[in-house]
Formats: sequence, C-alpha cells, structure tokens
Amino acid sequence: MTIGFIGLGNVGAKLSGSLLRRGHELMVHDINQDAVDQFVAQGAGRGRSPAQLGRQCQIVITCLPSPDISNSVALSDDGFLRTLGPGQIWCEMSTTDEREVRRLGRLVEERGGMAADCPVSGGCHRAATGNISIFAGCRRDVFDTLLPLLATMGRQILHTGPLGSATVLKVITNYLASANLLSICEAMTTAKLSGMDLATTYEAIRISSGNSFVHETEGQVILNGSRNINFTMDLVLKDMQLFCNIAERAGIELELSPVMLKVFSDAMQRYGRREWSPNVIRRLEERSGTRIQAPGFPSEIVDDEPDSEGQEVKPRRPSVR
Repeated sequence: MTIGFIGLGNVGAKLSGSLLRRGHELMVHDINQDAVDQFVAQGAGRGRSPAQLGRQCQIVITCLPSPDISNSVALSDDGFLRTLGPGQIWCEMSTTDEREVRRLGRLVEERGGMAADCPVSGGCHRAATGNISIFAGCRRDVFDTLLPLLATMGRQILHTGPLGSATVLKVITNYLASANLLSICEAMTTAKLSGMDLATTYEAIRISSGNSFVHETEGQVILNGSRNINFTMDLVLKDMQLFCNIAERAGIELELSPVMLKVFSDAMQRYGRREWSPNVIRRLEERSGTRIQAPGFPSEIVDDEPDSEGQEVKPRRPSVR
C-alpha cells in the first residue's frame, strides 16, 4: 500500500519520517523541493503534484499550515481531489477549521472515498520519535482501517467521534497550551523580580500542582534563552482564532481568550510572525528590565521516551450498576 504525504514542514516531516523509518511505501510532495529531495534520498517516491498522489496512493495524508492551503491542495487544478477515487482515504493531519474538514470530507465521500481528520498533539520532539498523540475523527470502520498506520506515527490514538470532532479537540488543546504558556511567562517573571532562583522556581513548579506539559517543555527553552519550541507566533494566532470561531458558533461569550489574542498579536507585531512563540515572554522582560534565563536548561526539547507501538486510548465511561 502506497501512502501519499503532502506537507513536509516542522510536523509533517517528522510524521512522514516515522512512516518511512517503519517501512511504509511513501510518496511525498511539498512546495519546498529541498525537503522532498531529502525524503527521496531516503527511499521515498517523489510526488510531482497532489493530483499524482491522489491517483497513485491508497491513502493521502495532508499536514499543512492553514485551511486555505488545505483547500488549495485539495481543489486546485492539480489537487488530489481531482484524482481521488472509490476506496481511497484522505487523512487530514493539519490543525484547521472543522467546517473545512467536513466540507472537503463530503467531497471525498461523493467520489466514493473516505475521510478522517487526525491532528496530532505533543510537540515536534514527540512527532520526531513517533511518540506523539493523535486524535482521529471519522467513522469507526475508517478508524479501524487507519489505526495500524496511525500507530506507526503516534503512541496514544483517540477516536474522537465523527469527522471534524478531532479538529475541534485539537484546537481546544492548543488554546489551553497557549493559555498555559502565558501563565508560565508571568509566573517566571514574577519569581525573578521577587528574588527567586529560576532553576529552583522551575523545579518547584515541576513537582507541584502548578506543573504541566507546557512547563516541562516550553519552560525549559524559555530559561535556556533559545525559546525554540518549533512553533511560531503566527501559528498560535491562527489556532487561537480557530478556537474563538468555535466558541462563537457555540454561542459562548469568552473572557480570557480575547486578552490572549491581544497579547500574542502585540508580540507578533513586535517580534515578527515567524518568531518562536515562547518569546512572548520578551514583552514582560522588556517591561521589567530583566532577562528570564538560567543555566543548565536545553536549547531544544528531545524526546527520550522509549519507542513503542501506538495504542488506542479508550475514553472513560461510567460503570453501570
């Protein structure tokens, strides 16, 4: 079975790398030909266009930076939907708009194909090792077909419900990560200005009720000074706007997220759209005239968990008595 992978960016390159490393027949496509060349050198096939992947691959995976780009890759003159046919599967692994996933999914199904949205969560360091978490929104029979493939890219795979449900949950979890990042920035800055040692502060948070995945990853690269978490300001703002759109459609008037949007928008205007997202802390550093750094922390996060086969995660259900 040939798998087509479109999008070799920070996350896509690592996910497709896991597929190639674990022996899948892979064809790749990206506008960055250098990225494609690197995969071809490792044994992948070169996809000249999305349409070629739709024609030759049983499963087409997309991992792209925005809903507009996903739409173009699917529906342009050389889009994969022009050639996708009965029995084939489109797997959307981008962080995108659930309305677009459902709209494109309907078009796939009209052609006799199947669709799933399978965004990932857990950071680029876990995507690189195949230990990332994957949400999957699709029919159960489609999930069962995809599970062995998803298990080669991720460790914990959750079937979230129908098409589009995984995208909603992915956007929600990204929102929570951004909220946690801002709180960590304020906590670290307050600790420094209160005379606390920052390495001790890091450990106090890590072993306490204040700990989180974001603290253990982004907190470390903040203190190193690299701020390199492989995620940029523009992507944070894209994901936060997607979250606000979901809430608006649900009829919820939010209070925290508008403030967060304002903070990240200001940071992007100051430091650039491609600046690493943890550098949002520079706003506080400049305001307080201090630098939030400490020796002994890594410049990048590396996943040191042992490699293992992915497994389906089952939601907790109340027992019936």
